[in-house]
Amino acid sequence: MRTHYCGQINESLLDSNVTLCGWVQRWRDLGGLVFIDLRDRYGIVQIVVDPQKLPAVTDLHNETVIKIGGKVQPRPDGMVNKEMVTGKVEVVCLTLEILGSAEALPIQVGDYQEVGEELRLRYRYLDLRRPEMAKNIIFRAKVAQAMRHYLDKHDFVEIETPMLTKSTPEGARDYLVPSRNYPGQFYALPQSPQVFKQLLMMAGLDRYYQIVRCFRDEDLRADRQPEFTQLDVEASFLDEHTIQDLLEGMIRELFSKLLNITLPAPFPRLTYTEAMSRFGSDKPDLRIPLELIDIADLVKEVDFKVFADAANNADSRVVALRLPKGASLSRKQVDNYTKLVNKYGAKGLATMKVLDPAAGLDGVQSSIVKFLSAPVVNAIIERVKAQTDDMIFFAADNEAIVNA
Repeated sequence: MRTHYCGQINESLLDSNVTLCGWVQRWRDLGGLVFIDLRDRYGIVQIVVDPQKLPAVTDLHNETVIKIGGKVQPRPDGMVNKEMVTGKVEVVCLTLEILGSAEALPIQVGDYQEVGEELRLRYRYLDLRRPEMAKNIIFRAKVAQAMRHYLDKHDFVEIETPMLTKSTPEGARDYLVPSRNYPGQFYALPQSPQVFKQLLMMAGLDRYYQIVRCFRDEDLRADRQPEFTQLDVEASFLDEHTIQDLLEGMIRELFSKLLNITLPAPFPRLTYTEAMSRFGSDKPDLRIPLELIDIADLVKEVDFKVFADAANNADSRVVALRLPKGASLSRKQVDNYTKLVNKYGAKGLATMKVLDPAAGLDGVQSSIVKFLSAPVVNAIIERVKAQTDDMIFFAADNEAIVNA
C-alpha cells in the first residue's frame, strides 16, 4: 500500500513520487492550502493539499487514517523545520484516500497533554499512540533483543517452561487456574521460572535463560506487580565472580548500544558491611550523594550523653550526614525531618549549620555545640568535609535504628 514510511522522507527523495499511509497528527487550513502532519511509527512528514483539487481533505479530523500519493519537494525558504528529521521537505498531495475516519477524541495524541490514568486506560489504544508510549514499547523490544543477542554469544540457550504447573512452596501465594478435566483440581501459575532449573541443570543444559512472565498473588509494593517480566539466567559450574562479570558485561552492552552510555568496567562493588556503614542500606541508590560518616571515635569523651553513651557501646553508632547547602532549610523543614526519623525509632535529630567551616565553634549554629569542644567540632567538620552553608545531621543510637 505504501512505498515509504513518513519518517523516511528526506532530500534524497526530491521529485520522487511516494505513497504514504498514516494518522493525521494535525491539519491546518491556511486558506488556499491545507497542511497535514502525517504520522506513522517512524516519524512525521508534512503533506500539502489543494482543497480545490481534493475536497475530501476538508472532512479530516485528528487521528483520521489516510493514504496519500504525491511528489516530494523542498520546503519554501523560511519554512524549514529544523526540529523534524523530515523538516526540509514536504509532499505535494496528488491523491488522498480516507481509510478510517475519526471523530472528536477524548485524548489528544499528538501534542503533550496531562491525562489522568483512568482515562488513559479506558482509551488505551489512543494512549499507546502517544510518542512517549510508543517509544517505551519499542525500547522494551530492543532491550529484549539485545539481551538475547548477548546471551546467545555466551552460549546460553533460550528455553520455555510450562505456565500451568504444580504449586510449589515459595514466598508468595500462587495464582490458581481450575482444571476442566479434573474438577476440584488446580494448576498454579509460576511465581518464577526457576522452579524447573534443577531439572534442566541435571539434564546437562548448563546455561539457559528465559525472558518470562511471573505471577504472584500478593499485595502491591513499590517495585512489584501481580504479574511482571523478568530475565532469569541459570548456569552451572560458575563461581560468583564469573556470573558477576557475565551479567555486568550484558548491562554495559545494553547501556552502550541502546543509550550510548559507557558504564565502568568492572562495576564498583561494595561489601555488605561497607554498604551498611556508608548508606545504612544493602541496596543504596548511588545517585544520591549522601553518606553516613562514623564519628564515634571523636565524641566518646564529650559531655553530650546521647553521643557519648552510643560511642562507647559496641552495638551502637554515632554518624554524621552532610547535606550540601542544607543551611537554607527552614526550622519547619528540620522539624519535619525530626518527625520522620521518629518513625524509625530515633528519639531525636541533632543538627549543625556550618556557616564558616574555618571559624570552628564560632562558625556553626547548633543546640548541641555547648556540649562539644572546639577540637571536636573542628574534627567533625574536617571528617565530613563540610563547606560553607552546609547542614550536618547526626544520629546516635543502636546500629539498626541509625541505619534505618
